Amino acid sequence: MPDTPQRTASVEFRVRYAETDQMGIVYHSHYLVWCEVGRTDYIRRLGMPYAEIERRGPKLAVSEATLRYHAPARYDDLVRVETTLADVRSRTLTFEYRIVNAETGARLVTAATTLISLVATGRPTAFTGDFRARMDADLPA
Repeated sequence: MPDTPQRTASVEFRVRYAETDQMGIVYHSHYLVWCEVGRTDYIRRLGMPYAEIERRGPKLAVSEATLRYHAPARYDDLVRVETTLADVRSRTLTFEYRIVNAETGARLVTAATTLISLVATGRPTAFTGDFRARMDADLPA
């Protein structure tokens, strides 16, 4: 099988106390933050830090997010966010996420986000040049 670009990036961290609710489990909105951690790490591994992308022009805004909760994460659990680029269009990117307990492998959340490229005025704009080429190259064949 020929070599292919890495299509999934993983990042691990421990659940912080501030991310849990009164029941000692991770509050649901923190999983979206964890998706952002996974997404920015994925893009950084392609050699394009988010901050650099935005300095060069387009802003990337989440236009859609879906999450399915399978099991809770708890304080001090080691979690892993596995991020995959699922789709690239002229103005949007879609990422898929699998959030698991890194020690047990238990699936906690599956999620997806779509990001749209915007100019400073908030109008959608097409991805250009190097950014689009790097993203297209990382899509599954």
